Amino acid sequence: MVSWLDRTVSACCQPLGRYVGLSSGVLGGEDYPLLWYRDLEKHSCGEFSFAVVQANQVCEDYGHVEPGREGTFVGVYDGHGGLDASRFACDNLSRHLITLAREKGTIDEEVLNNAFAATEDGFLSIVEREFHILDPGIASTGCCCLVGVIWKRTLYVANLGDCRAVLGHTGRFNRIFAEQLTNDHNARIKEVRDELRALHPDDSNIVSCVRRTWRVKSIIQVTRAIGDAFLKKPEFALSAIPLRRPVLRADPSVCSRNLQPCDRFVIFASDGLWDLLSNEEAVQIVHTYPRQLKYGDLMNYDKGVRRAFHDDITVVVIFIDHEMLNDELTVPGMSVRGFVDTHRPSDFNIEQEVATESELTETNPTETEPTETEPTETEPTETEPTETELTETEPTETEPTETELTETEPTETELTETV
Repeated sequence: MVSWLDRTVSACCQPLGRYVGLSSGVLGGEDYPLLWYRDLEKHSCGEFSFAVVQANQVCEDYGHVEPGREGTFVGVYDGHGGLDASRFACDNLSRHLITLAREKGTIDEEVLNNAFAATEDGFLSIVEREFHILDPGIASTGCCCLVGVIWKRTLYVANLGDCRAVLGHTGRFNRIFAEQLTNDHNARIKEVRDELRALHPDDSNIVSCVRRTWRVKSIIQVTRAIGDAFLKKPEFALSAIPLRRPVLRADPSVCSRNLQPCDRFVIFASDGLWDLLSNEEAVQIVHTYPRQLKYGDLMNYDKGVRRAFHDDITVVVIFIDHEMLNDELTVPGMSVRGFVDTHRPSDFNIEQEVATESELTETNPTETEPTETEPTETEPTETEPTETELTETEPTETEPTETELTETEPTETELTETV
């Protein structure tokens, strides 16, 4: 394994600020931004590290971490054919997820599926608007998406394409093991090719091997992605061969698991890492790599030469601290993005929104419906008046008694006196 990649992974996986006095930033200066990294930062149940290595002249990878007050969101977006789709997904997928989770009051697999669908619909609407006017090439732009959410002691993972999430957990004698949490949607996998052939029995060219690489329609390796409209809708086709039905999909594979005491960390990374490291090698590096790091070798690679060795690489490592998980401590929320040294407040506050609405209800009693037992001051009750109340407010219509008649009619003596 080449030394620069070893050090790249370790930059993401080890607490640099504690051991060698480095801070977050871009190595190599503004004119040679090979590696951007972020040292260990707090999240809702531990710490995280974040690194991006640029191989293309324009980096098509986008990464995004939202350590909010109630949970942690991780997004890795690996673009192809341009950066439009990956940038759009980075800007919008987490926003859709938060909105849908607030509406439902929770996060679950349905919320993740719907967030991916909303992101896909939003990007395709942009393609439809710009395809015939501004940029027909936008129809060939797409991205693989990997999303992880830790919320209420549960880890949710959803992916499109071949970005991958790998869990590191301990077993007997404190040995570290790797467990892949995602499915690679890539035509190199036989089961994926078989699935495509079953879905397109009338298309003999649905998958083919081009220069020792299996591809969909001889074009693309991944079978699921955001964007790539030219392989999903006939009106965006870029070749004369008609598109009978979509050949790529945008529905993610979603899984969830309750975090266990043996779970130590999760590696979220684009395929540039997994092309060079196995799951076991990556987990072992995170678990045991020495803390003294050197980056001199990174400077020896020209950008054009480095492209032959690797793709853009985005790596996020989420370390799990079970003491923090059990205590359910809150941390100040912030939003961190690759190659951006500043951060803004996090929007990851699903339950906070519900509490705010409840507080508004309590402070505006006039908006609530009056109860039968507690009428409001502005609306009198409609109860029947009692007999006593009727007697007090209305004169009686009873016939006068004999005594009253006697008092009102003059006697013979009184008549004589008046005469």
